Formats: sequence, C-alpha cells, structure tokens
Amino acid sequence: MQLTFDEDVERFRAEFIAFLDEYLPPEATAVERPRSSSHVPQWAREWQSVQFDHGWLVPGYPPEFGGRNATVLQQYVHREELGRRRIYESCNPQGQGIIAASLITFGTPEQQKKWAVPILRGEMPAALGMSEPGAGSDLAGLRTRAVRDGGHFVVTGQKVWTSGAHDSDVVLTFVRTDPAAPKHRGISVLLIPTGTPGVRRRPFASACAADDLDFNEVFFEEARVPAENLVGELNKGWTVANGSLGHERTLLWMSFAQRLRMLVKDFTPHTELDTDRFATTVMDLQALELLGSAALAREQRGETDVAALSVLKLLGSEAVQQGLEAALDAAGTDGLTHPSVTSRHNLLNLEDHAPSWFERYLRSFSGTIAGGTSEIQRNIIAQRVLGLPRSSV
Repeated sequence: MQLTFDEDVERFRAEFIAFLDEYLPPEATAVERPRSSSHVPQWAREWQSVQFDHGWLVPGYPPEFGGRNATVLQQYVHREELGRRRIYESCNPQGQGIIAASLITFGTPEQQKKWAVPILRGEMPAALGMSEPGAGSDLAGLRTRAVRDGGHFVVTGQKVWTSGAHDSDVVLTFVRTDPAAPKHRGISVLLIPTGTPGVRRRPFASACAADDLDFNEVFFEEARVPAENLVGELNKGWTVANGSLGHERTLLWMSFAQRLRMLVKDFTPHTELDTDRFATTVMDLQALELLGSAALAREQRGETDVAALSVLKLLGSEAVQQGLEAALDAAGTDGLTHPSVTSRHNLLNLEDHAPSWFERYLRSFSGTIAGGTSEIQRNIIAQRVLGLPRSSV
C-alpha cells in the first residue's frame, strides 16, 4: 500500500500552489459576498475566468474547457490544496460541477460552445431543475411536461428547491416528453433560459435565515424553448440524470472531507467539553479519507464503483452533520449567537459567512438530501454492496 503521491503528482501540486500564490484575489477585493449559489460577483467572475484560462478551474477537463487533462490523483491534490486554504473555485458550484459537466458529456459541440464554456468562465450562472413538489428524490415521478410544437418545445409545470434560479441565466430542466412511457423513460432534458416568456422564478427563505434566499420555485407556463436546446436524446433523459448526479457524487466526498477538516479545527477549542464526540469526528474524517483514497485508486485504474460513491456520500454527509451537532452542544448557548470560527478565514471561502454553529448545523441537512438522500444511499448500499433483496413492502 502506497500512502504517498508520485513525483508527477507532487510537481502538479507545487505548480498549483504557485498559481494560487500569484493569482488568488486579495481579501480586500473579495468583499462582496455571493447572495445565492448562482450569484457571481464581479471579482468572483474574474477569479473563475483566470482559473479557466490557466487550466486550473477543473483540471481533469481538456484545455478548451478550463482544464489540463489531469489524472484522478492530480485532481485530488487540486481539491486538497483548495481545502487547505478554505477556498472554492466557483460561486456557482452546480453550474460548474453539474450543468457544464453534463453538457460536456451529453451536449453537442454547439451547446458546449454556447452554454458550457460561458458557464465555466463564470459568465453565465446556471441552476439545476430536477426536483418538483411531488418528485423530490424520486426524479422519475416528475410531471413537468414538454410538448413538441414545430421547432420548439412548449413547457408547462413546476420545479422546487431550485438553488439560485433567481440569479441564473439558464436552468438545466428535466421534463416529461412521453407521458405514455414507463416513468423512468419518456424524460428529456432542456436548457431553458430564465428570460424565456412563461418562466417565473420565486425565491423563498430557508430555515437558516429569513434573508437567506437561495431556494426557488420555478414555474413554466407554456414556455416555448427552441428544440436545439434539447440535451442528449429525446426521451433518454434518465441517462443524463444519472450522469448529472454522477458528476455531483464523484468528488462529493472530497467536499465532505474538507468540511470535516474545517470542523475539526474549529471544534478544537471545545474539545475538553466533549472529548468523545470530538474523537469520533476525527475518526470519521480519517475513515472518509481512507475509503475515499481507495476509491480514487480504483478510479485511477479505470475501475468504476458507483456503489462505493454511495458509501462515501452517506458517511461524509452524516459525519459532518453529527460532528456539527456535537460542536453545537459543546459550545452551548455561545453556539447560537457567536461566530463558530476560531481563526481568520479567507473571504473566498463560501461557507465562511455562517455566523454560528447553529447555522452551520442547520445547513448540514442539505448534505444528507442533495445528490440523493441518505435513505436512497442506504437502499443502494443494501442492494449493490450487501446483496440484499429489494423490499416487497
């Protein structure tokens, strides 16, 4: 077992560190906070564009998409160095990590040029339209309809929990194009510009704060969308959906590991108040990193293990939530009103605005929902890892 990286990976790391030292915006520049997961302030747009131009935005992509064809292990140390400085590369994570990734995998060259590249450069914020009032984790139950009418699709229906839609230029939207087909079939995917007549966005507050407007309801009232905005094949949207969620989950465990590392550091002053739960959080972080490293090694060898991603997603999201609950308990009443951080953070850190342990704990519930709920992950693990039969209930 090799627990260190080869020289080529460390050279890659050193080159990225040099880039950050030279180009990372100063804190005085990054004073404007993003107001949602699709709001990209001017400084953030410039920062994302610089990363794109130098091949550091998504290193695993080819240069035309802001990368440098990096290996899996090189991508890992890229994420690791971002985590060390507590920064993120984009203020529109779903645009970069899901929508653009889906277009690179399933889109036409014209769609990639028109949509993917501007999204990756931070010039075109994007949102993901999957969940509906009656179809959350059960995406196949969606009811938003798209009917072909000449050179357009006419879209009618509603999405919900659409993060950042009110600040987005386009929504990657999953629609039903064949209502007579079985529910996992007959789904298609459309790129719908938010300025399209008949598209209405309504942001609403979350439990974290009354002024935290990120979630949206999005209504489509006979919105006419050009047929050229169809992503992938007609009625084959389930394939795109699996690819989109795959893009979200592949490196998601690294995000949870990053949050756990920050949590361990911020929890340290309260360690003497709850040693056992602090130790559990540290062990969860070590377990996540070891299991994740094994998954990376398999991927580096070209082996795909989708079920392993479910294990990592479940472990990471619940470890973060349980660790934050322990920290909140240890902080006592101070955790309700006082800043949770114990050191000065870089203003590029998108989570740094959380004012208390309490808010950080509330936000942790999104991790056990987004990208497939913990219940769904347990079903996948039961069936595909443990070999248990499907429930007959």
